[in-house]
Amino acid sequence: MINGRQIVLNWSRDSDPTFLRSREWLVTNGLGGYASGTLAGIPARKYHGLFVPNLASPQGRHILISRCDEWVTINDRQMHLGGAEYDSERFEGESHLFLKEFRLDHRIAVWTFEHEGVVFEKSITMVHNQNTVCVQYRLLQGEALELEVRPFVSFRRHDESPRAEPGSFMLEVRRGRHEVRHIDSDIVLRFGLRPGPTAFVTEERDETNFVYRIERDRGDPEFESAFSPGYLLASVRPNHPAVFVASTHAWERLGFDATAVFDAERQRLDHLLSLTPALKNDPVAEQLAMAADQFIVLPGSRLEESVLAQASGGELRSIYAGYHWFGDWGRDTMISLEGLTLSTGRYREAGAILSTFSHYVKDGLLPNLFPEGERQALYHTVDATLWYFHAISRYVEATTDRALLRNLFPVLQSIIQHHIEGTHFNIHMDPQDGLISAAAEGYQLTWMDAKVDGWVVTPRRGKPVEIQALWHNALQLMAHWAGELREPHEQYHNLAVQVRESFNKRYWNEQRGCLYDVIDGPNGNDDAIRPNQVFALSLQHPVLSQRYWKQIVDMVQARLVTSHGLRTLSSDHSDYKSHYRGNLRERDAAYHQGTVWPWLLGHYIDAYLRVYPDPAGARALLEALPGHLYDAGIGSISEIFDAEEPFAPGGCMAQAWSVAEVLRAWLKTRPGGSSSR
Repeated sequence: MINGRQIVLNWSRDSDPTFLRSREWLVTNGLGGYASGTLAGIPARKYHGLFVPNLASPQGRHILISRCDEWVTINDRQMHLGGAEYDSERFEGESHLFLKEFRLDHRIAVWTFEHEGVVFEKSITMVHNQNTVCVQYRLLQGEALELEVRPFVSFRRHDESPRAEPGSFMLEVRRGRHEVRHIDSDIVLRFGLRPGPTAFVTEERDETNFVYRIERDRGDPEFESAFSPGYLLASVRPNHPAVFVASTHAWERLGFDATAVFDAERQRLDHLLSLTPALKNDPVAEQLAMAADQFIVLPGSRLEESVLAQASGGELRSIYAGYHWFGDWGRDTMISLEGLTLSTGRYREAGAILSTFSHYVKDGLLPNLFPEGERQALYHTVDATLWYFHAISRYVEATTDRALLRNLFPVLQSIIQHHIEGTHFNIHMDPQDGLISAAAEGYQLTWMDAKVDGWVVTPRRGKPVEIQALWHNALQLMAHWAGELREPHEQYHNLAVQVRESFNKRYWNEQRGCLYDVIDGPNGNDDAIRPNQVFALSLQHPVLSQRYWKQIVDMVQARLVTSHGLRTLSSDHSDYKSHYRGNLRERDAAYHQGTVWPWLLGHYIDAYLRVYPDPAGARALLEALPGHLYDAGIGSISEIFDAEEPFAPGGCMAQAWSVAEVLRAWLKTRPGGSSSR
């Protein structure tokens, strides 16, 4: 249940243990780093780890501590903490403290255990904007107990395959300060247990062939090895908690009161929630707003860019597309910006994100993504750049910040001109009809981007329908902004008129009563029924003539809308896949061939409300998603779902545009909310 700003999951001895193994928790630090695992306390993915900072050198997110094994001693009886009892593959025959409850308290992960009158609590958070994790152990009921904490270290980048061998590490202990280094790495991991008195027992242990269940089920490398240098000991009494602290920072930065970090994180999130009165007394909206916070980052692996941004009077901010494996993607950032920042009152961060990405525009293109561990962006996208105009328009409308618009306007002019003249990946405007065409062998340039071993699953070469909607919207916005800034605007206006006329003449498929998904492709026009046609009437300036609006909404409602989002392909198509499962090739074959994407609900609701003035009906489209906050990634919304009931979640357990668009639509359809764009 949602209890204030907490999500609470109760557990009984009769409950199905697979529940704990299939739910994941996530804690982040605002730098792209995180801590994450299953509720059972058993890592199930290669991405799971207690301490996964996003580092500038070596660049990228690294799993430094894969997990800690914890024991408590009560009345001379040693018991293991957590859900290891629910995993038949580990700790067989050991005693365990029983897990009574898990809760997400202001994004702090909290477990409550009990045994014969003893109630014990474990909490995990990260220091905001710092590569430090804190694990607090508190005795809520009982006299005293002894705690033992054994960290296991990995020192691998989180997207690398699990290691077959633990490797060689060096340990240094000096006056309660513990440091671990891998012989092939410059990273220094510092850790300790606070406050004193504590002890450290040097007892090295290698663990080999630990099984990651999710990787095994996906057909990926599944065995991991890790190293433990020893274990920490402390006595825990009422009002005398112990906190395990691990960090990559120098000891001088780690002199803070570790117990105060937890209240500081709650206060930070309380402040963020206070920025938007619309969130008040709406626990679902508050949970989504706190989930939104996890995606807004100062990229920790590119801190040198932050220095340059500050030197020029700005800030570096970005949006991470999804946890665990996505970084900042241009497309996802611009689609998510309104829901994550503007719907939550975080206007300063929104402006910083828009300014940050203006510096990355190259030859008229916004970056598609920044690869993990690399400094150079990749630009193979046709839609990310056009979504940039949409994001700016939502920002300007929300803030009336004309100063930022004026600063960005030369960049926007350059983007339009590059599209008219042509740029990379054969992205160019066709002078015959004013429409944007794009095609590059081996690339998928739109959001339907799945590629396996050279196979581009949904190439969509030619003139995709949503690209024309975004292009028309960008031209209309430029005409308006140019006039407002007293710049020449006739070219933008005339092109927008040409695009609209061409679009309505060429995209309507009379036989199927909807829009073609792509025209002028290698095989002609593609009549597959996909959700991309929704953008032709959902954007601020619809490219589609109003006489077609109702047919589109009704067609999409009948063929694509589900309780968890929109299918990416209608079920009558020969390529339709009802489930997202199997190995990488099988999963990517289904990724955009039926699989449901919740972020599409936001734009479908915009289109729906343009046809039907029915906020209650629009809100009904979202009614299943609050229940999903207890499923998969606790407190967040997954990237995708199966196309058929029971709509099992898949992909990333926490996805930025899923959270963003559901939150935006949730607020838009609330009683008394605005039904206008």
